Order: sequence, then C-alpha cells, then structure tokens
Amino acid sequence: MSNQFDTALIKELGLIQQGCLVLVALIAGVTLCGWLIHPLERFLPNGWLLMKANTAVSMLLSVLCLELSREGRYSRRRRQVSRALAVAVGLLSSIVGAEYIFHVSLGVDTLLSADPGLLQPGRMSPHTAGAFVLLSLVMILIPLRKRYLIYVTDLYVCSLCLLVLVVGSGTMFRAMHLYGISGGNQTAPQTLVGLMLLAFVVFGRQAEQGVFGILLGVGIASRIARVVLPIALLLPFLLEAAKVVAIRTGLVRPEYATAIATAGGVAVAFGLILILAWKIDKLESSIRDLSLRDELTGLYNRRGFYVLAEQALRLAQRSGKSLSVLFIDVDDLKQINDRHGHEVGSSLLYEVAEFLKESFRRTDVIGRIGGDEFAVAGVSSEAAMNIALERLQKATAERNAQHGRLYPFSFSIGHVTSELSGSESLEDLLGRADGLMYETKRRKKLLPAASELEQAPE
Repeated sequence: MSNQFDTALIKELGLIQQGCLVLVALIAGVTLCGWLIHPLERFLPNGWLLMKANTAVSMLLSVLCLELSREGRYSRRRRQVSRALAVAVGLLSSIVGAEYIFHVSLGVDTLLSADPGLLQPGRMSPHTAGAFVLLSLVMILIPLRKRYLIYVTDLYVCSLCLLVLVVGSGTMFRAMHLYGISGGNQTAPQTLVGLMLLAFVVFGRQAEQGVFGILLGVGIASRIARVVLPIALLLPFLLEAAKVVAIRTGLVRPEYATAIATAGGVAVAFGLILILAWKIDKLESSIRDLSLRDELTGLYNRRGFYVLAEQALRLAQRSGKSLSVLFIDVDDLKQINDRHGHEVGSSLLYEVAEFLKESFRRTDVIGRIGGDEFAVAGVSSEAAMNIALERLQKATAERNAQHGRLYPFSFSIGHVTSELSGSESLEDLLGRADGLMYETKRRKKLLPAASELEQAPE
C-alpha cells in the first residue's frame, strides 16, 4: 500500500478531530455537572440526564487520552498517562459489562451519582459499555504502531464503528427493543453523538497507519474512495428513513414502499456509477497531461512533442503534404539566470512559451524539449513557414521595443520542411533543424565580433 498521504488532507482532518474532541468534552462536561450539581438539572433539556454520570466520566477520560496521544506530542510521561486513562476507561466499562452478564451490582454505578427511580441506577447501557471497551483497546493499541498489531487495531476500529452504527440505526428507527434494550438502559442521544465523534477520531488516527490509509492518499483510488464512502454510509439510512416517513404519513402503502425504496436505490447507484466514471475519466486525463506536459510552460514536454509530432508526420506523409519543423533556442538564458536569478529565467521561458502559442496555429505541435530549447511541428509548405517566421521576427522586435524590459527577448531558430515524397523521420528533421539553429547562433556571435573589428583604430 502506498504511503503517499495527502498532507493537506491530514492537516485538515486533524483540525476536525480537535473540534470533535472539544464537542465531546462539552457534552460530557455539561452532563457530569448536571449529575453532580443538582440545581443545574432544571436548566438542562428534558432527557439530557439519560446519559449516566459514569458514561460522562468515560467520555472525558477518552477525550483526555486521545488529546495526550496526539501525533507530535509524544513523550514518555504523556504515553504513560494516556495509556493509564485508556485502561481506566476499559476497566470501568468492563465492570459494567460484567454486571449485565452475571446480573450483579459491583457498586461502581452509584459512586458519583445515581438515578434511584430505576431498577439499575446509574448504569450505562450494555451497548455503551461495549463501545467503551472497544474504544479503550483502540486507544491503547494505536500509539504502539507495531506492525503485527496494526491489523488487530483495524479490526477493533471496524467493530467499534459497526457497533455505533447498529445502535444509531436502532435509535433512529426506534428498534432498540430488538437488541434487548429497555427504556431504562438505552443509549442516550447525546451518548450516541459522543460515541460517533470518538469513533470518527480514532478511525482517522488509525487511517494514518492501517488499511484505511487508502482514504488519505493522493492517488485516484484514494480520491474515489473519499467520494464513495460517505454515499455508501448515508444512502441506506436515507432510503430507509424516507420509506418509514412515507409509510407513517400515509403517502404510500407498506407493500409499495419497499418497491419504491428499491427503485430509488437502483437510481442512486446508477447515478453514482456515472459520477465515478466521469471522475475517473477526468483524473486519467490529468495524468495524461502530467506525463506529456511541461510543468513550467504548459507546453508538451519532450515525450509529448515526439508522440504528437511523429503522428503529424505520418499523417502528412500519408496525405502527400509537407511537415515543417522548427528548432528554437533561447538566447543568453544562462547570462539572464546569472544576472537576474533563476526566477527571472523561468519567467522568460514561460514568456517564450506564451509567445509561441500566440504566433503559431492551434493545430501545430509546440513543445519544450530541453532546458532552453523549444520545437514546433506543423503541416505547412516551406513558403508558408517563411511567412510565419517573418511574422515571428516582427512580433519579437515589437516585444523588445517595450519599455522597461530587464532582458532581451531573443532566440535562434533553425527550420526545415520535409519533402513531399520523402521518408525522413522526425529525428532526422529535428537533427537538420538543430544544425541550422546552431549555424544561426554562430552567425549571431560573429556579427558583434566583426563589428568591433571594423570599429577598432588602425
């Protein structure tokens, strides 16, 4: 599996996780204050204290444990305290689970506060206890980062998320009695919200080292997974919720509701497949551009130029037309880099690329095939290419006449045109154009020297 994570996404995810922990701490803190300071109870919403005091304590300990074990804040003392908090959460929830299994009371339910009107005062629901047991195991294992424990931790994270989804769906559709939960020991809504947020946090932490890392990558598979996962999680709940609402409001009869929900699921799945196909095609196009395009100028790179220019040459030879090839070298780029810096040199290369795109046809193949070397290939006669070169020289002179230029806009060009009945390859044409370009550059260098000789005193 690739370890190339999207660092920006991980940073954003870390901020979201911090927000989740703050929200969980607020929920648990308000609830615990309501249990310990009885006058505050009347200011809380109805049913708020359905979350037990021990549940609130477990949540606060979990938040503190996850905060101390946050990446970048590791130290020996922090690890020890974090592990101790995770053990405390697991121990408390395990005692509650044992009370349910063996039908006994071990006294931990009423240590802080209790609701004496219930048969089991102060006891968190069995599903909440199970979730905290799994959460404690995950919090203990994640910081260890042992290779052989990663998949075990993945399994615990999956189990935690599945349990939270089961409890959430049961609460949503009022089916908790199917799990043996009564009104006196059901999971409170704010407890469910807190568990969902904590499960999200540990899922994100584990994704940085486990099999869920595919969701944090930079590749096509990671991007597609991030699109599909939220839809796959929400779609069943949305369809079922719509079905329940339609039946309860009398919009459709129960026997028709299932058929409509199924058809809706098929329609959404079909739409999702189309969206994925469109996204994959777009990403593949981006990859093709990255492999054939020069990053600085946006022109074709050497590979892209050769691929498209060879195709243009074959088409020209097949149709009995000529292919003109230009080899262009930017003059004095090294001196510009030395005098003004590489950023100015890069700006010059970008300017040359834009200039070539403006000067030639959209059907011509334009590429940057070296550091300061460009090439153009297009189906045209030699006469048409000479006219284009004259237009190019005129535009170059106009650009150099602009006020305030830091460096001259100049390049040497060599151009050749293939014969109508010729069998030259693209490599042959580029080789001849390259030779002519160097001859042009040599003549440019000789002209100043000859001028100096003429002006020298006898």
